[in-house]
Formats: sequence, C-alpha cells, structure tokens
Amino acid sequence: MAKKELFDLVVIGSGPGGYVAAVRAAQLGLKTACVEKEPRLGGVCLNVGCIPSKALLDSSEYFHLAKDHFADHGIKIGKLSLDLAAMMARKEEVVAELTENVRKLLEGNSISIFHGTARLAGADRIEVKQKTGSAGKKKGRIIEAKAIILATGSIPVQVPGLEFDGRRIVTSTEALAFDAVPKHLGVVGGGYIGLELGAVWLRLGSKVTVVEMLPQIAATMDGQVARTLDRILRKQGLDIRLKTRVSGAKISRNKVSVILETNGREEIMSCDRLLVAVGRRPLTQNLGLEEAGVETDARTGHVLVDEAYRTSIPTLYAIGDLIAGPMLAHKASAEGIAVAECIAGLPGEVNYDAIPAVVYTWPEVASVGLTEEQVKERNIPYCVGTYPFSGAGRARCMGEKDGFVKLIAHSKTDRIIGVHIIGPRAADMIAECVLAMEFGASSEDIARTVHGHPTFAEALQEAAMAVRKCSIYAS
Repeated sequence: MAKKELFDLVVIGSGPGGYVAAVRAAQLGLKTACVEKEPRLGGVCLNVGCIPSKALLDSSEYFHLAKDHFADHGIKIGKLSLDLAAMMARKEEVVAELTENVRKLLEGNSISIFHGTARLAGADRIEVKQKTGSAGKKKGRIIEAKAIILATGSIPVQVPGLEFDGRRIVTSTEALAFDAVPKHLGVVGGGYIGLELGAVWLRLGSKVTVVEMLPQIAATMDGQVARTLDRILRKQGLDIRLKTRVSGAKISRNKVSVILETNGREEIMSCDRLLVAVGRRPLTQNLGLEEAGVETDARTGHVLVDEAYRTSIPTLYAIGDLIAGPMLAHKASAEGIAVAECIAGLPGEVNYDAIPAVVYTWPEVASVGLTEEQVKERNIPYCVGTYPFSGAGRARCMGEKDGFVKLIAHSKTDRIIGVHIIGPRAADMIAECVLAMEFGASSEDIARTVHGHPTFAEALQEAAMAVRKCSIYAS
C-alpha cells in the first residue's frame, strides 16, 4: 500500500513558478511540499532553458568580440581558437550552482521535496511514483493536501514531418548541448528561442538559416523594432527567410534535407542540424487532468483558471505555462507568489499589462506594454518618442550605436502605455519602464527624472522628452 502524507499545499513542478509558489506558501505558514520529476530542481528554465541559453549567449558574445571587435579597442591577440567543451562545462557549472541554490532555498523554508512523477488521484491528493532499484521499478506514494498547485510547465511543439530524433532534428534542449559547431544550422521558427540559439551558433562559426512563415521575425514585437532587429541580424550574417514554410525534412547520413516553400516555389535546403523552435505547449500529459475533472482549452490545451488561479476543481490551482499568457519565467514566478497568497487568504494578483519581454540577441530587445500596432488597433490617441543609441555617449564609448528607445504615451493623459528598446543593455533598462507603468507614470515623469551620465538609460530619458514635444501640442 502506498504511504500517505498530509500537507496544506503540494506544488507539482519546481520551475520558476513552482518553487517560488512553494517558498511563498511556506513563508505564509503553510505546510508545503514540492514534487519534481527530474533529478535536479529548477524546471526547464534553470536546466535546459533560460539559464543555459544565456550562459552560452554570453560565452559566444565574448568569442565574437575577441574575433571581430577587440582590435577596434587596441587589443591585439594571437590566433583565436574555440574550446567548445570548456564552454559547455562552464554552462553546466552555472546550471548546477543555480539548481543547488533552489534546493537549499526549499530546504531552508522547511519544504518537503519529493522526486518522482506526479499524477492527480483526486481533488485533494496526488500519487507520486519514484524509480527504485536497477530495474527501474516504480513505487507509489500518496500525498494528500488541502490545495494543489499545478506548475508543470511546457514542452516544445512538434511539427508533422519534422519529428525530433534528438540528434539531427532537435529541440532547444539538444541545441544547447551540441558536441561540435554545426557547419550549417537550420532553424524553423523566427521567435525568441530560434533567434537566440541561432545567434549563439552564428557567433561560434555556423552558417545559420532561420525560416519563418510569417512576414516578420519575433511576431509579437513592435513592428519598427522587429524590422530593425531583422536588419541588424542579417548584417551580422544570419540568413533569414520570411514568408517561407517548411513542409518536411529527411535525414540522410549526417545531413538533413529540408523542403522549403516560398510563394509557391519549392526548394531543398541541406543542413547539418535542424532546430525546430515554433513554440511550446502546456505539459499536461499523464497528469490526470481529465480524470480529475479539470477543464482545459480544447484549442490550446491551457488549463482554465479564474482570477485566483483556481481550476474548475476548487482545491486545484494552475500557473505558468499551463495557463494562458506569455510563456515567460518571470510571469510564472509572479503567478507563483500570487497563487500562494490567494490560497493563504490574501489578495494576490499579477498586473499582466506590465510584464516585460526580452530577446537576448545582440543587440538585446526588451519591451513592456502595447506595441504601436496594438495602440492603433484599439484607436487609442497616442504620442511616440524615439531616441537612437548613436546619440548616447555611453553607447558610443562601447561602440554599440545600433538601436533605439521607443516610448509610447497616451496623448491626452501622457500616461506611458508601451516602451520598446533595441540596443545594448535593453534587458536591464526595461526594468525602469516596468516600474513606471506599475505606478501609472507619465512620459514627463521619466523626462524630469535625473539619469546618470553617461549611461544607456539617458536614451530613455531623451525618448521621453521627445514624447513631451508631441503631448504638449496634441489636441
């Protein structure tokens, strides 16, 4: 018979949403447990997503700077070589340190950790199966709880005709751990994941072709920013094919033959590896949702929740990639805090109008709020202020003149409704904009705030000043 244990709350999944929810719940006095199917905590983000990809992006950027830009600063080096194994080892060290920190965080808050595969066994209990012995047999453990949070994350979408084999046709997980630099890497999907991983291998010496069926890369971006990013990435050497569909692929020895269709014309592209990055979908398989009576969106597979993150079963909650909204780690973490507070009887909530999005190419792209296209669609009267990084002293000192800051404000109230940045340190600059939107700030508030000199943030202040020139005279 399976062993039974009772908790106030059990969280299934230890990613950025799950472990944050568990810690906040423990802080609020709930006896909490966290179940994770993988040997290491941290979920996709820490193990095979956000963290390892950023580690490789930073390492590859250093290699690119040494190869192409150090000489501009008067730094001369001898023959440059790449030790890919050492780069991968550093990435793994970063991941191991952070996942260990998550374990210490949970244990430090007296959270019970169970490693195994969880499945709902009712409205107030789950069954956790753990592997035992060399034969891999699983023993079951029943965990009862007054509330259960589902935070199992997402998995890559698989495209018919482009089935993953883990070696030649791969997901982002395998693309983070190639044992050699591909001569030609094909990337299906011009979204955040495809562009970031394409940038890594381009810097390390690959020819990279990004295939996108839509008219622009990074389709959710502000159009002006997306067009600028497209131009810069092409200048860096990225081959981008827009309005092009991949209808199939065939592996032959060490090559992948990819069928491309553009404007009714068909061609074959040959590459060493093919990364399929067309999106992700909620990971709900074998979770027992249907048997438990949890309602999901028939089209997207998202778990349906109310404003307190309750599912159709009052004791079951869901957050992160399982529910609607952008699949971002920081969105999941914010929901983790909110759902724990709701379960504890506090008014937890997330402001979905002020969630930043970042693309870690170089230059970086960061945004919050509405794009100019969305503002137009909603017939909102607006003013736009832009300022190029070429006018910022700090950017010129670094030799990083590409990109600009774009600030959108309501023309009647001057309230900031969107900020879009493409340029150096955009990922860090966006935090000021998120805070401004949280507090309902106007462009004048930013324009009148003293910014350090010389800094990248001065470009944001200048863009805000440009908005004021419009707002003052707008009718």
